[in-house]
Amino acid sequence: MDAQIVNNYAMNRKTLFIILLLITSSCFSQTIINRDKEIDAMVKEVQPDSLKSYITQLVALGTRNTLSTQNNPDRGISAARLWVLNKFNEFAKQSNGRLTTFIDTTIYKADGRRVNRDIILGNVVATLKGTDPTDKRIFIISGHLDNMRTNVMDSTNDAPGANDDGSGSAAVVECARIMSKHAFPATIIFVTVSGEEQGLLGANFMAEKARKENWNIEAVLNNDIMGSNNSSETNIIDNTRIRVFSEGLSVLDTGKAATNIRNLGLENDGKARQLARYVKEIGERYVENIEVVMVYRNDRFLRGGDHSPYVQRGYAAVRFTEMNENFYHQHQDVRKENGIQYGDLTEFMDFEYLRKNTAINLANLASLAKATSVPEDVKIDVKKLGNSTYLYWKAPKTGTAKGYYVLMRETTSAVWQKKFFVEATEIKLPYSKDNYFFAVQSVNETGNESLPVIPTVGR
Repeated sequence: MDAQIVNNYAMNRKTLFIILLLITSSCFSQTIINRDKEIDAMVKEVQPDSLKSYITQLVALGTRNTLSTQNNPDRGISAARLWVLNKFNEFAKQSNGRLTTFIDTTIYKADGRRVNRDIILGNVVATLKGTDPTDKRIFIISGHLDNMRTNVMDSTNDAPGANDDGSGSAAVVECARIMSKHAFPATIIFVTVSGEEQGLLGANFMAEKARKENWNIEAVLNNDIMGSNNSSETNIIDNTRIRVFSEGLSVLDTGKAATNIRNLGLENDGKARQLARYVKEIGERYVENIEVVMVYRNDRFLRGGDHSPYVQRGYAAVRFTEMNENFYHQHQDVRKENGIQYGDLTEFMDFEYLRKNTAINLANLASLAKATSVPEDVKIDVKKLGNSTYLYWKAPKTGTAKGYYVLMRETTSAVWQKKFFVEATEIKLPYSKDNYFFAVQSVNETGNESLPVIPTVGR
């Protein structure tokens, strides 16, 4: 009798252990977000040898200063523009008519600052038209084609410009090469701009055109100095991290918009900052051995880049730049002094690092352009006090959503910490809106996520 009791006790303990194990496993199970197979394949196509060949050919043009010769087919900014145009036209042949390209030009008058005579300012633009005629979204990848010597006005002597910004231009060309073979619901624009070193001239020209023509730009990925792995002075070598600069608030956030941001504590949730979070998650999902480091400022200290003209007009735009800049190889005449080699030479590039950084751009462009548009009218209910949070929204305007991710993070967290998948257009969560920030993004059948939308107040 005693033995039977012992046996029953042991069996009950074993059963209880199995039940507890199942419950524990259920509580700590995670939703695995898989890579999109098409995007994964595109990422693997990015080649360091291709990137090296592009930069080698750009450097061979001698100088690409915006003020350089416009009528020499083998030298200067005009030759550089024609080279990129020819590459884009080559890729267009594999796009089934979706990729079109041209040089968008304007006459820029002498300004008495960094332009001492009237010039033809030109951006080389390739547009991969979206397949959904109702989808008006545009995603842009940008790099600047021009470069400079120590003196920005020196337009005649050689300036290699391998990294600044041969690296960004090469990334744009490589993304166009690979992505032109694929179709996306939304439109992607690949652009190499001129006039960056003269004062962001080409980017301003394009951003202003976009504003006047009401382009529906959802994201701009600007690439500038992102292909070298070491720093001057500190001698840090690091090819496993890249910086993404993003502005917390838009210059357009004034009046009632600014008051609302302060009331809700959304100083860290502007369009550019949300894009930076997205870039980090998608980039690290698809590209191995790289960390996207978010830097909470629009650009480096007291410096600017081609994403700024878009930010200033209310668009979401971020800048990619290598983790440790080497100022011996930036804005320098090629020379050797005190045993130090100066100049932006190809020999100082890390093409495997550039491959990873280019792949991050490609993965993000493809993910955004494949995804449905963002959910509409995202609201957080505040009609009564409580320690739970009720969110509701409407389906996206374009594309079909399989469901939605509701994102959550603590108020002190830089990135989203939890994702809740739901097929409905509402959710009630046992987390207080006093302690967390929330956002909602659409998810389609292939698992591609839209940009997140921060809820507004609903009653």
